[in-house]
Amino acid sequence: MKKIIITGASGFVGSSLTKKFIEFGYEVIATKRSDLKDIKKLTSLLDGADVIINLAGANIISRWSQGYKKLLYTSRIDTTKALVKAITLCESKPKNFISTSAVGIYKNDITYDEKATNLSNDFLGNLCQEWEKEALKANNFGIRVSIFRFGIVLGHGGALSKMITPFKLGLGGTIGDGKQAFSFVHIDDLINAYRFIIESETLSGIFNITAPVPTTNYAFTKELGKILNRPTIFPIPQFVLNLILSEGAKVLTDGQYAIPKHLEESGFEFKYRSIKETLESLV
Repeated sequence: MKKIIITGASGFVGSSLTKKFIEFGYEVIATKRSDLKDIKKLTSLLDGADVIINLAGANIISRWSQGYKKLLYTSRIDTTKALVKAITLCESKPKNFISTSAVGIYKNDITYDEKATNLSNDFLGNLCQEWEKEALKANNFGIRVSIFRFGIVLGHGGALSKMITPFKLGLGGTIGDGKQAFSFVHIDDLINAYRFIIESETLSGIFNITAPVPTTNYAFTKELGKILNRPTIFPIPQFVLNLILSEGAKVLTDGQYAIPKHLEESGFEFKYRSIKETLESLV
């Protein structure tokens, strides 16, 4: 039985992973916030584990005040630093460290796979780069490190649960003109990607955790409206999001085309490849 430690286990992805991993026969241990601030306790917790999954981080969809941007940074960077430090102190070091990042590391101009080096230089792009840099330091201690760059995770909960209510009421619409890229992944495919990497024993590196066929906000909006049999004629103006979320609106008004080349070349098979398949299975 593999012993798996998860940070951020109370969130949508973390709770979904925990439930499925227990079904798979893994032993799952969720860290507490206090564990991450106590290096001795954290080291004891990680010692002898097979896998560490790092999902910790403040919600990216929020108003980005200077204080909140600092929280976004510390909740990711400081947590990852603490995990790597604890790993170095373990007598029986974990074999596998899977840390999170996001497709926001890319620019919004072309379609990106994991080999891209021309990365975004805005706040989110730099945050992701620093986040990954800290996690990859575990490589220096013989740990197999994988970085999962998430697209928008769609499932029964999370982002979709927040978006679907206005659509059901016939009040759904595009964000701005809807032309921005929309890279997504079905929660089941994401969970299976974790299991794929864990069970492989050898795979590591950067992985885009996105469906093979990215779409646009417009196509997502129209497909969701079609499945629900509701109109989608009420776009959300960009200036409204700017007023509500400040700089944080970029998460919704910008978008990145990312494809999971590394996963597919490694033999992983997606069950839900398109937005149509994904939404039909969830709505």
